[in-house]
Amino acid sequence: MGEILSQVGCQDDESKPILSQDAAINNRVTSYSSTATIKSFSSYVTCDRACGGGFVPCPTCQGSGEIPQELEKQLVALIPYGDQRLKPRHTKLFVFLAVLICLVTSALAVFFLFPRSVSVLPVGLNSSTVAFDKADVHLNITNVLNISNPNYYPITVTQLTIEVLHLSFIVGQVSESLFLPIGPLASEQIFYAVANRIGDENTYKICTWLKIKVHHVLLHIQGTLTCSYLSHSEQLVFQSYEYVDCRGNLSLPYLLTPHPP
Repeated sequence: MGEILSQVGCQDDESKPILSQDAAINNRVTSYSSTATIKSFSSYVTCDRACGGGFVPCPTCQGSGEIPQELEKQLVALIPYGDQRLKPRHTKLFVFLAVLICLVTSALAVFFLFPRSVSVLPVGLNSSTVAFDKADVHLNITNVLNISNPNYYPITVTQLTIEVLHLSFIVGQVSESLFLPIGPLASEQIFYAVANRIGDENTYKICTWLKIKVHHVLLHIQGTLTCSYLSHSEQLVFQSYEYVDCRGNLSLPYLLTPHPP
């Protein structure tokens, strides 16, 4: 009798489910997939409609799938590699335009701000006066300088230094502080006067003797012009040779004769 009861008890144990009813329900699986892309993705969650929980749209399925509402904040939205949202339109065009604009802006900045050398051209003699004492010739000359600014920004002429030489001897000097603004791509003229004293005996005879028909003195003029622009100073050196009539006074303006082509 005991053996029969034992067998019956064993058969009842075999017919009982191993897991509880709640665990069995939780182990049911639900699959969802996305129809918006080519590939289908399946995911299994630990809840079924029988649990009584609501469902919300799948964040990775573009609204065509569902996931349990209680797992909405636990799942990470994964976007497929081939999704169009990962390929914005005109990206290459925007990058190309940005690079092109940067290059053009840099080229324009270099073109307009690159310093160009200021041009200084001695025009020549404008007027001269002569006086004599017992041994020296006093020759006062007024010359003209043309200054051209090839830059796209204004410059300022701040100082002019002149030395006049005759037979390798300095016969006159002058240094002037100036404030002459010159606009972009513009030119200006500067008049400067130098008082020269020539003590050479032969030159004195050339200028005073009436028997000599030619009364010209060769002067070598060396100068330095200081310009400032863009917080930078530049010294420009120039020189010229001039023949000056030392017999009489010359007050007519000097005219630059153009060379024939």
